[in-house]
This record gives sequence, structure tokens and C-alpha cells, in this order.
Amino acid sequence: MAVEKIKKPKKRSATIFGYPLSIFFIVVNEFCERFSYYGMRAVLVLYFKYFLKWDEDFATTIYHAFVALCYLTPILGAIVADSWLGKFKTIVYLSIVYAVGQVVMAVSAIQDITDANKDGTPDNMTLHVALSMVGLLLIALGTGGIKPCVAAFGGDQFEDHQEKQRSTFFSIFYLSINAGSLISTLITPILRGRATTLKLITEIKYTAGSQTDFCVLTFSAQTCGIHIQQECYPLAFGVPAALMVVALIVFIVGSPMYIRNPPQGNIIVKVCKCIGFAVKNRFRHRSSQYPKREHWMDWAEEKYDKLLIAQVKMALKVLFLYIPLPMFWALFDQQGSRWTFQATTMNGNFGAITIQPDQMQTVNPILILILVPIMDTLIYPLISKCFNFTPLRRITVGMFLAALAFVAAALLQIQIDKTLPDFPSSTEGQVKFINMVNRDLQIQADNQTISLKAFGANEDYLTFNNQFTLVLEPGQQYNVKLDNGTRNTMAIIQGSKLGFEKFDDMTSKPEKGENALRVLNGFGSVLNVTVRDKVFNFTSNMSEYLSVSHGKAEFMIKDDRGSSCIYTQELGFGSSYTLIIPSTFTFGEMCSENIKAVMDMEPNTVHMAWQIIQYFLMTSGEVVFSVTGLEFSYSQAPSNMKSVLQAGWLLTVAVGNIIVLIVAEAATLKDQWAEYILFASLLVLVCIIFAIMAYFYTYTDPTKIEAQFGEMEPEEKEKRKSFDMPRKGSAESHKEDRRSSDSSSDDECTKQTKI
Repeated sequence: MAVEKIKKPKKRSATIFGYPLSIFFIVVNEFCERFSYYGMRAVLVLYFKYFLKWDEDFATTIYHAFVALCYLTPILGAIVADSWLGKFKTIVYLSIVYAVGQVVMAVSAIQDITDANKDGTPDNMTLHVALSMVGLLLIALGTGGIKPCVAAFGGDQFEDHQEKQRSTFFSIFYLSINAGSLISTLITPILRGRATTLKLITEIKYTAGSQTDFCVLTFSAQTCGIHIQQECYPLAFGVPAALMVVALIVFIVGSPMYIRNPPQGNIIVKVCKCIGFAVKNRFRHRSSQYPKREHWMDWAEEKYDKLLIAQVKMALKVLFLYIPLPMFWALFDQQGSRWTFQATTMNGNFGAITIQPDQMQTVNPILILILVPIMDTLIYPLISKCFNFTPLRRITVGMFLAALAFVAAALLQIQIDKTLPDFPSSTEGQVKFINMVNRDLQIQADNQTISLKAFGANEDYLTFNNQFTLVLEPGQQYNVKLDNGTRNTMAIIQGSKLGFEKFDDMTSKPEKGENALRVLNGFGSVLNVTVRDKVFNFTSNMSEYLSVSHGKAEFMIKDDRGSSCIYTQELGFGSSYTLIIPSTFTFGEMCSENIKAVMDMEPNTVHMAWQIIQYFLMTSGEVVFSVTGLEFSYSQAPSNMKSVLQAGWLLTVAVGNIIVLIVAEAATLKDQWAEYILFASLLVLVCIIFAIMAYFYTYTDPTKIEAQFGEMEPEEKEKRKSFDMPRKGSAESHKEDRRSSDSSSDDECTKQTKI
């Protein structure tokens, strides 16, 4: 009776343009879920650093631990889906957990819930940290748990004759992932952003002289806070939470149209026991007197039916091919780390728009939206006319393209290194001299003679080993000691005699492509200096550095009597300047002509557009690698292990991130281009190994193989019965397991296709 029920034909779903209508709900669900995930992740590190007040190292550690957990939990979701709940219920239940986690994250970012003294700073940071960790744990459980189920559940909606439609579905599915990623990565940082102020400066002439009048317009981005308006992390997390709720609702609305395959028992436990028994039985019969068997899994035949053994063989064949794949993800995931750091040393001025280093990552989803349909409708059909471009060949090509991307990154890095400052080594110190005296000077540092104009500086830093002898004037000699690995500025000042003040300089390029600015005040009285509403903090005559983005920077200089002066400086990317206000400075119409800017680091000259080459190669590799991998995993999986293999595919991403940490720590290469070449070489090596493995792989049709074992021979049943007789109650449970496997084979026989 039960067998007859299961053998009933699969119900037909409504179709549109030849596709089941149900898959449109699945695609929309995936788009919303990916928007939710990537939107939250886009601002997560900033939330750790600026709201929770963690340092960068700890924030980065927690961030990567969260991402790794998101790719480790798919195996749990696969077990739950295939063993107990089924794909549909697993997606629904874990989506609820996911949405709750996003809401908890949004609540954790509300500073007012613990701001008793109304100063805009949470008084109980422990509560916010605890809520954040609970939220991230729930999100990791939710997003990881549904990852292996959604794609496989979409594949379940197609029938035998819809092989082409199923292949296109996986491409559309991957397209929706990247569309959600692209849009959320652009929008969520805007939701987080705080108010910005734009100063419009108009000069009004009067008969008695001239005066500068200011008109201040404020364009407010989103801000949050009852008492103090701050960056709006609650909104930045709240919108992704709302999108996750939408994803859940859309998925549930489509439930009447879904084809749902029931869970087929605790397959993971059965598979592990089957493999364990085969290994033990083979070890017991290792003597040469026992005849060899075709496959080592055949040693489980004494206890397990041939259908399960055949299914395990198919799964192990695919999982064996997964072994080299993490190396691809090791390179791919460095787009968000190494390549972003590379972009900080480049010029992001694209004319009408300015691209920040972390925004270059959007090139990947943009290219995916373009390349997926091109590959599907043009490239693959053309290649297929020349030779059989099998899925494993596609995966091999994808890995090779990723290796080429890192070669391109290495070549670009070599060009960038030629433009970077020559920073001191760990045994050296560097110094630059600024003449703050109103006359030209000629000084000597060891055996080097340096000519300095009034209120000018020497062009390049001088390098010394630990210390040097400085002669400012005849008979005026100093022994100057420099800390190892430091850059310094020495301002020569006039007192009763010439002297100097030493200041620490930056020893690396400014972060995120911004410009590092500071002011050296030689005016002789206190001045208030601001740029774009940022105030320079003076602890001595030299201010601390301020980070200012690309574009026109207007410095407002005021004294305690209300006099003001505006100095304008055009800024590029990644430069460093010291603004000199000399002793001869006077307020007035021509005040800016007295101010001089000394360039400590030149702006980035290599344009960010050159990175598009490596992004194009990497994205092309991703399209032929990842989309094909999803389809291959589904088509070659046994009927009762599809979600497990999907989870195994996602697990390779987590392993890839671990590889990055291992290689980066073990290699300790001085030059970044050398590390790029190392990763490219490793991937080429892995690519060759995978190509050899793929050459010997035989494509299977799980439907046909399972059908062959659908009806077990009577003598096989008797043999198994006699083997299991000593074990009380085991025979009954074993028959139930076998009946479940047999019936599942008949059911899946109507839907699986050869890739």
C-alpha cells in the first residue's frame, strides 16, 4: 500500500514559458535572502569597529569566523532536510531562525536601549555584544542551513523532459544571488551613512574692501538616535531583516505549487555505518585466501542491500572530486581582502564618478549579471559545436581562469610597487627636513648636503642606519637618533640659535585610498584649522593626521579674534601632505598664498581600471566553475543524497578560507606580487590534478543505476535475512530501511536526468 502511494506519478506544476511556475517563487526568495545576507555583511566590520569599539584585528577575526560558520552549517541543514523534515520544511523553519537573527542584529545596534546618560554611547556594551553574537549565530545557522536545500529544491521542480530548463534554472538561480549581492552592497552602506555637510563659498565685494560669506547646506543621509544622531546601523541591519521576512513570505506563498519529495530516512547515519562495515569487513578478510571484489564498498554486501551500496559509491565518486576544489575558493575570496588592499594604493578617479577601494568588489556581481547569460546562450553553444564541453571540463577551465586572474594581479602589483614610497626597513630610519626659518638654509646630514628654501622642504626622505650627525650651521652639530622602521619630519626653527623639532610620520599608505593631512603651525599663536568639518587636533606645533577623501579640500583657518582664511588643495588618492602655516602668514584677501603644502607621499598613479582585467578573469572562472558545480552536484547525486552533496560543495568554500590563512601565514613572503604568484601556482597544480581525476571520472545516471536495484532478488533477501538473524530486531528495521530506499528509487526515477 505504502509502496503504491510512493510510486504515484509526480504531480504536475503549472508552467510558464516551459518552466514550472514554482521556480519563480524560489528565485525571488533567493534574491531577497542574498540581499539580506550580503547587505548585513557589507557593514558588519564597520559595526564591530565603530559601534562595538573593537580593534581591527579582533573585528576581522570575528568577521571571518562568522563567514566560515556560514559555510560550515550547510552540512547540518542537509542532514535535517534529507533525514527528517524534507527540503521545504527545513527552508521554512530555518528561514524563521534566520529572520529572527537579523532582527536581533538590528536591535543590538540601537544605542539608546542602554544609553541611560543620553550621551550617545551605550552604557552596557556587554548587552550589545551578547545580542550581536546571538544574532550572528542565528544568521549563520539560518543562512547555512538553507544553502544546500534551496538550489536542490529548485531542481526538484523539473521533470525528465526539462533537462535544458533545469540547466537554465541553475544559471538564473546564480544570477539572482549576484543581483541581490550587488544591489545590497550598494544600498546598505548608504543606509548606514551619517549626515554630511557641504559648504558653498561665495565672495561678496564691497566698496570698502572684500569679505567672504558662507552659505552652509546640509544634505542628510540616514542617522539614528533619540538623544544623539549617529550612524544608522539599526537601519542598515533592519532593511536586510525586512528582506529576509519578505523572502520567507514569498517562499510560503508558492507552497501549493511545489513538488515536495519526502525525507528518506537518516541517510548520513546509514551511509557512515555502511562505509564503516565495508572497511571492517574488508580488514577481516584481508587474507589472500578470500577472493577480491570489484569495489571496496562491495564488502558491505553481507549486511546492506545493493541499492544503498550503489548510492554510496555514486556519492563517494562525487565527493572525491571535491577534494581539490577548495583551492579555487582560496583565490576567489581574496577579492574582499588582498584585492581591496591593492585598490587602496590605486587611483579611483573615473571622471564623473569616484570609486572607493571597497567598492571595486561590485565589479564581480556586475560582470556575473553580464557573463551568465552570455555563457549560457552564446559561449557554451559555440564551444559545443567544436567538442564536448563537459561539466568537469568547465570546472577545470574555471580554475585555470582564476589562476590567470592572480597572475594578472601579480603583474599589476609589480607596477604599483614601482610607484609606492620606499619605506624604511626594520633596521633603518628615514627623515625629511622642513625649513621654518624665513631665509634659505644649507644643512648637512652625515655626508649629504641639503639646500632648503625658506618655508620649504627637501624633496625625498633620507635613509640612515639608526643615527646620523646633523650640522645646521658651522659649529652647531647634533647627533640625531632615529627609531628603527620609522619616518620622521624635522622642522628647523629659529630661537636664540637654530634648532629642530622631530615629528613622527606615517610608514604606510593611508587606508581606503584616503589622504592623510596634517598642519605645521609656525604662526606663533593658536589657530583653529578645519577641513570638511573635521578639526585638526594640535598636541604641539604639528597637528595629528586627518583622513580626507579624494577631491577638493578647503581648509578653514581661524584665530581667536575671528579672522579667517581659506586655503584650497586638490587631493588625489593615497597621498600625504603637511600644510605649513609660516611665521609670515597674515589674514586677508591673499592669505592663501602664504600657505605651502609639502607632499610627504605622492598620490596613487596606477588607475583602478586596471583591476577590471583580473576581476573579469576571476568572474569568468567563477561563472564556469560555480554554476557548473551546482548543476553537476545535483545531476550526479543519488536521489536521497542531493542536499548532502550540495552541502559538500558549499563546504569547499569554508575549507578554501582556511587555506588562505594557512598559506598566508606559512609563506611570509615580503612582496605581495610573490604571494599572488604562489597562489596562482598552487591553483595551476591543483587544476592539473583535478583534470587527471576528471579524465578518469565516468558520468553516471543515478536514475538508471537505482532502477537496476529497485527489485532485489529473493536469494539476496534470504542471504541478508540469515546474516542478520542473530541480531534481535535488526532484520525488521533493516527491511524498513531497504523498503524506504527501494521506494525512493522508484519515486526519483521519474525526475532525475543525466547532465
